[in-house]
Amino acid sequence: MMWTGAKFLLSVVLMLAFLTACATNPITGRSQLMLVSGQEAVTSSYQAYAAMTASLQQQSKINRDAAKLARIRAITGRLIPHAFVWRSDAASWKWEVNIIDSPEVNAFCMAGGKMAIYTGFFDKLNPSDDELAQVMAHEIAHALSDHTREKMSIAMASDLGVQLLATGAQTSAGQTQMAHALALYVIQMPNSRTAESEADRIGIELAARAGYNPEAAVSLWQKMARQGGGGPEWLSTHPSHETRIAELSRMAPQVEPLYREAKGRPQQSYHF
Repeated sequence: MMWTGAKFLLSVVLMLAFLTACATNPITGRSQLMLVSGQEAVTSSYQAYAAMTASLQQQSKINRDAAKLARIRAITGRLIPHAFVWRSDAASWKWEVNIIDSPEVNAFCMAGGKMAIYTGFFDKLNPSDDELAQVMAHEIAHALSDHTREKMSIAMASDLGVQLLATGAQTSAGQTQMAHALALYVIQMPNSRTAESEADRIGIELAARAGYNPEAAVSLWQKMARQGGGGPEWLSTHPSHETRIAELSRMAPQVEPLYREAKGRPQQSYHF
């Protein structure tokens, strides 16, 4: 018997919602779907990072500006020892950071501590060290929170759920396309916004523990807002600039004592 469009779409939502209810992450306190093991996520990230950097090297897009590289490594080197507050196993990660020649205002940290920041960040935002620390701490927070692993698991589950529904019911091409859209908007996008907010919260504390001013998180996103872009928050994988600035403004005073304490003691540093 043919399913009605409403029943079909409802079944997709229910199945995908069920798939996300899984293990509770001890760092975020949130239930996360984890079909991929932590080691698989780290190994895959290391392989992807090696392939990416090799390709970029061939294209002469790995930036070799000694001053910029020394600056970003000094900042991330101060952050990394404090990451172990959240995850002791992060001490065994093969941390690495590079600068990519690209006009994008972007940065990332994969599972296992493989990081990069784009030259567009330096060229377009002219960030202070405190602001750069907020960027890298935010990206490190994604890795600490297993967000790469979660994204891999959600993508796997979403694809599987859509395939099962497409084969288990008499569905039209239009209904299958709608199922893919629901997988994106109902599960992946809202989850990604949640992950971004978690990384903001952990990142601002991580930077404060390393002696970087939490107020720089606010000034950083004010600069980002002036770059433009964005759109309706519900259609985005990231919180709006306004939401982000408001939340970071609320969190900054909460971690201020950690920042003041850190400023009064010598800082450890990870050596790349």
